[in-house]
Amino acid sequence: MIVRPEPASHRLTVLIALGDAARAEQLADTLAASDDLLPALAGSSMSQVADVALVDEAAWESQAVSPATPCVLLSRRAGHERPAGNVLAMLPASADGLLIAAALRLAASGYRVSRAGQSEAHGDFHGEASEDETPDDNQPRAALSPREAEVLALLAEGAPNKVIARRLNISVHTAKFHVAAILIKLGAANRTDAIAIAMRQGLVLV
Repeated sequence: MIVRPEPASHRLTVLIALGDAARAEQLADTLAASDDLLPALAGSSMSQVADVALVDEAAWESQAVSPATPCVLLSRRAGHERPAGNVLAMLPASADGLLIAAALRLAASGYRVSRAGQSEAHGDFHGEASEDETPDDNQPRAALSPREAEVLALLAEGAPNKVIARRLNISVHTAKFHVAAILIKLGAANRTDAIAIAMRQGLVLV
């Protein structure tokens, strides 16, 4: 019996509005490889019905995207400013496609990724929070889904993506997505950092 525990209910339409046309096309090709993302370059007929947008600073400043559309901003200043308005996440301009895809899914679901990397439900985001960074021990636990918690437990065991996929009966692509989502939600730089943060927050015991 084939079990598909996480079928996509529909494909998210992703508007890509970047000043670098070559980068935009490259990311469109990368995102199109996913079974739940449907990229649309700015100016295309589908750009008006986007669920989420990927923008750079030029597109954001020119208000090329509807204020109602949640955005992921690729910025050379990522990490220095808190996302504002409909920008729910900021990533480095050089972020890879997998991390961008995870951020787009989170933004489309209403998560705002703060400067410290923590993800919160958009409706519960406190924009007036202190600008001072707080130690990991004092930050609220990341809101991981049950599946992400399972993936995190396997990460703590040192399992690579192929092993995670086999143990949870999911595709390697889905395993990679969950790992990327966990890194974003925990504000981790890599898998090892994610485990260290998760241990401090009491999310895993090793």
